[in-house]
Amino acid sequence: MSASSAAYRPAAAMLGLSIREVSQALRDGRVSATELCRKCINQIQRTRYLNAFITITEETAMEQAQKADSRLRTGKPLGPLDGIPFSVKDNFCTENIESTCASSMLKGYVPPFNATVVQKLLDQGAVLVGKTNLDEFAMGSGSTDGVFGPVRNPWSYTTQYREQSTEDPDSDWLISGGSSGGSGAAVASLSSFLALGSDTGGSTRNPGSLCGVVALKPTYGLLSRHGLIPLVNSMDVPGIMTRSVHDVATVLRILQGRDERDSTTVQAPSTPTSLPEHFDIRDICVGIPKEYHAPGLSEDTLAQWSRVATMFEQAGARVQEVSLPHTQHSIVCYHVLCCCEVASNMARFDGLEYGHRSTVDSSTDAMYATTRHEGFNNVVRGRILSGNYFLLKSNYERYFMKAQQMRRLITEDFTNVFRSGIDVLLTPTTLSDAVRYSDFIREDNRTRSAQEDIFTQPVNMAGLPAVTVPTALSRRGLPIGLQLIGQRLQDWKLLTVAHWMEQQVSFPMISFHSDADERELERSVRERTHTIGS
Repeated sequence: MSASSAAYRPAAAMLGLSIREVSQALRDGRVSATELCRKCINQIQRTRYLNAFITITEETAMEQAQKADSRLRTGKPLGPLDGIPFSVKDNFCTENIESTCASSMLKGYVPPFNATVVQKLLDQGAVLVGKTNLDEFAMGSGSTDGVFGPVRNPWSYTTQYREQSTEDPDSDWLISGGSSGGSGAAVASLSSFLALGSDTGGSTRNPGSLCGVVALKPTYGLLSRHGLIPLVNSMDVPGIMTRSVHDVATVLRILQGRDERDSTTVQAPSTPTSLPEHFDIRDICVGIPKEYHAPGLSEDTLAQWSRVATMFEQAGARVQEVSLPHTQHSIVCYHVLCCCEVASNMARFDGLEYGHRSTVDSSTDAMYATTRHEGFNNVVRGRILSGNYFLLKSNYERYFMKAQQMRRLITEDFTNVFRSGIDVLLTPTTLSDAVRYSDFIREDNRTRSAQEDIFTQPVNMAGLPAVTVPTALSRRGLPIGLQLIGQRLQDWKLLTVAHWMEQQVSFPMISFHSDADERELERSVRERTHTIGS
């Protein structure tokens, strides 16, 4: 084993720990916060060919880690996240750190404040190591349409996948899912212990499933949206991505609750300090929606869905088929509502207050038009145009109002199912495991999003909590995740069931094929990451 390879193994072992384990190591003095931060920064640099990060906040992170060490030495940590490195999707505002939404429109934009969820993590002593890549303004399901280029799935370079592929790793790589693909890749590649994403139609759960990490979409209103640059205000929620359900629960307890800056937030229900280690699954009734047997569902995903349902049943849980009859209309409904809200939200980017401004100054109208043409990609411009069309006076009743009515029916479907005695729903998260980038881009963004969001998007329409849990590897050696959907504000109960399920499936830790492959990829892939303070 080479010296560099030998040095890599202990780092990987430390970075592969759970938040609970590494927090205890920090308190026991077995590792310092600065050492841990340096390991994460080095891992980000080592895996920069994944293009998971837009910005690396190295100087700021090391200062935060040094302060954490001072607190830990005196035995006065701020909480369970003190000294824990984390990353944030680049559509959350971060004070004095560029926040771009992976768009030319916001290149160079440096917010004067932190998003509430970011500030809550910093207040707990967590260490921000970087801002992660995404689809432009979070519009996509592959993290392939941002101005900084596509994100590569870390599982493209694992032993499990590479041993079954005869292709060149530089051409045969997989998408990470989206739009929070950078956050998913950061957690999966052991560059961060937790990452924040946003979830409007599945944008946290989709990459969670494809990258083999746990991803929670909380109840709408449980986490503040203040400082999350909006896509669809009525559906956006901050999402949490970690490598274990227990870690998600730890972060959720810190982030949940009212925020005076976000009028849609609600009071968090009382929760215990941690998830129970032992849980009687016999008290749970699991619903299997028959409409989720969708066309295009892969054999591997269907097999895992059936296997886990049987696992619940054999453990004593009640498992029964249920119906969500309006699910078939959900994607079309979402498309209309999404475009309408996008048209409204994107109106703020006019080149006057912040962000990109065109040099064309022949008239105010010309400056507006050229600024938006230069700043937005085709996907964003297309949704703006569609939204304005749906909102025309002649079309408002036909499209927007009809979509709102259908949204209510979709919500009532879930309500009726849970009223019948169902505790959680078990569904696939995605149609299949991660696809190759070359195959993914053969179809347009709208078609891809409609396909990829089919299982995740109805939850956002209803404002319910949902979590994806990695359950097994496919025949290609890639992660398959399943989704659990819970009742409104019963996020803790949902995570308790997810924790039990996680313990039963024993998903394997990621294992990179070889350090030599990584070094070769670092040389062959153009570096897109820029660093603050270095």
